[in-house]
This record gives sequence, structure tokens and C-alpha cells, in this order.
Amino acid sequence: MKTEFAALFSRRLALGAAGAAFAVLAAFGLQAPARAQGATVSAESLMAPGALPDVWEGSKDAPITIVEYASMTCSHCAAFHQSTYPVLKSKYIDTGKVRFTLREFPLDPLAAAAFMLARCAGDDKRDAVIDLLFAQQKNWAFVDQPATKLEAVLKQTGMGREAFEACLNNQKLLDDVQKVRDQASKEFGVSATPTFFINGKKQSGEVSPETLDKLLEPLLKG
Repeated sequence: MKTEFAALFSRRLALGAAGAAFAVLAAFGLQAPARAQGATVSAESLMAPGALPDVWEGSKDAPITIVEYASMTCSHCAAFHQSTYPVLKSKYIDTGKVRFTLREFPLDPLAAAAFMLARCAGDDKRDAVIDLLFAQQKNWAFVDQPATKLEAVLKQTGMGREAFEACLNNQKLLDDVQKVRDQASKEFGVSATPTFFINGKKQSGEVSPETLDKLLEPLLKG
């Protein structure tokens, strides 16, 4: 790894998977303004094109739009995608009630690497790779030699070593992932993961299937 990522990745390993969140945020230069739970972001600013194209699921005509900011090394994000996302997809996305996208908000260089690899799989496969990485998070995110373990997981998608290394040496892609994260921090007040914007209204923290229903059902009435 010969780019800026190498230094960030080394710092991530030095901090350890359970390193203080404040130190990680400082290393990534995040200076998020305070934005309270329930605060609203304008649809125009939230939906404006960013450094990376959004990968959307669901109907463009859905009455509810959900934007999730997640980190690949966030255990609460993984829990959401394993327990609540299947309900969101079957009950709301697939039925035309919700349009959903996940945006990159890496809290450390290892998470940035995982997002880069998901993007390198192609927009049509990005979400499938993210699902795989969340499902196997414990096998690569909180272990010794995480780069080696991450490469092993990506082999399941058909990505070989050459493609793996080329992806992680893509400086523009790393810069774009950082831009997505920085915009969320500076413009939308995102400071933790997962953070959701449901029709522009901020909801931080893991969302259970029961909480999901409480948040969405009122928006479908009337």
C-alpha cells in the first residue's frame, strides 16, 4: 500500500480496533458541528450529488427516503444490517414505501479500505459486498493482520490480490470516500454511526425492527 492510506492504515492498527473514538476522529480530521437528534436537514442539500454516486434501492416515487451513514468497522452498523435491514427491505423498500441508500462514513482507515473495496466491485455489486463485510465483520475488523483477513473475505467475491492491491492504492477513490465523510460531518452534523436521515430528519444509533416501524409508519399515514 503506497498511498496516503498506508499511513492511515498503520495508525489504525496502532490504535487498535477498540481505540478511543476521539483519537480516531482526530486522526481523520473530523470536526462535526453539534446537531441534535431529530434535527432536520434540507432535502436539497442532503440529495445534492456528492463525491461518490449514491447507490439507491427502492422506488424513486417512494414517500420515504432514508440516507444511512455507516462505518464498516462499526458493530452497531453491522447489527442493523443483519437484524433490521432485512425487515426494512422486505417490508418497506421492496413494497415501494422507502427509497434507501448507504453512504460512506469511515471512522478509521480500515473502514475506509473496506468501503474502497466495495466500490471497486462496481456499483451493481457494492451493496452485496457491504452486506458480506458486515456479516463477516468479526472475521476481519477486530483481528490481528486485518488486511490479510480482509483480502480473504474479498476473495469470496472473486477479487484477486492484484485487484485488491490496486483498489487500495487508488488515491482518488480514497479521497472521494473521505469527501463523502467530511461533507456529512461538516454539513449534516454526523459524528457517529449509524446515523440515518429519514425524510431529512436525523436519527442516530442502532435502530431495531420495532423502532423502525415506529419511525416509518406515521410517515405513511395521512
